[in-house]
Amino acid sequence: MKLCEKCGSLMAPVKKEDAVVLVCNKCGKQTSIEKGKVFKLKEKMTHEPLDSIPVVDDTRETLPITNAECPECGHNKAGWWTQQTRSSDEPETRFYRCQKCKKTWREYS
Repeated sequence: MKLCEKCGSLMAPVKKEDAVVLVCNKCGKQTSIEKGKVFKLKEKMTHEPLDSIPVVDDTRETLPITNAECPECGHNKAGWWTQQTRSSDEPETRFYRCQKCKKTWREYS
């Protein structure tokens, strides 16, 4: 394969009459191919370090806080969320996570 010198897009081989030419799908530029020549991809795409997503703090919780007594330590503040754990005609299950000891428990409605 070859990249177009005009726009940089990948050129595709197309049969024209008795010959095969490379044609850019974006701008239409055509380049002839030497008979018997084989094309191989030579450019290697590399990613810059900025392409990755930095993890600042993987222990940060953004759950809403409510007054709920922890069955483990007795602390009265817990984060909560809901999740559908049974069939769709059943109510959601509410989960709690203690702000002090990080114990998780559930409450069925």
